[in-house]
Amino acid sequence: MYPGFELTSVDAQQVRALRFEIEEFHTAYAHALDSGQLQQWPEFFTDDAVYRITARENADEGLPVGLVYADSKAMIRDRAFAIEHTQMFAPRYLQHFVTNVCVVAVEGEMIRARANYQLLQTLVDGPTTLHQAGRYFDVFVRVNGRLLLKNRQCVYDTLLIANDLVYPV
Repeated sequence: MYPGFELTSVDAQQVRALRFEIEEFHTAYAHALDSGQLQQWPEFFTDDAVYRITARENADEGLPVGLVYADSKAMIRDRAFAIEHTQMFAPRYLQHFVTNVCVVAVEGEMIRARANYQLLQTLVDGPTTLHQAGRYFDVFVRVNGRLLLKNRQCVYDTLLIANDLVYPV
C-alpha cells in the first residue's frame, strides 16, 4: 500500500460527504480530459501541486521515478500547452473511469483519498484499448471553498504501457 494512504478512523458522516464531493471532483476532472479541454486540467491543482505517474513497482519500493513528474501548477500548465500545441501524435478519444473512492484521512484542511482508475483510448483508426489501469493516491485541500489537488500520484498496474502516454491520467 502507498505510504500514508492506509485507512484511518474518520467520522462516518464526514467521510460520506467528502467521498461524494471527491466523486464530483473526479467527474469534472474526467469530463475536462475526455472532452479534450486540456486548458482546464491545471485548474484542478494548487499552485504548489505535485503530479506524478509511476509504475506500481516503483511506488511499492518508495522510488520517486515516474513517467511523468510535475512539481507545480506551472509545470502542469506547460504540459497541457505542449500536448495541445507542440506535440505530434495520432488523434484519439479518451475515457476515464474512476471508482471505489475511499477517504483515508482528514488532517485539518487536508484530505487523503484513494481511488481506482481505468483509462481507455480509442485511436481514430483503431479499436478501443485499455491504455492504463491503476490507482490515484490524492491529497486534496480546499481553496476558496473548492477542492483542489495538492498531490496526485497515479500508480499504474499495467505492466506494458503504450509508448504514447501523452494525455494526463
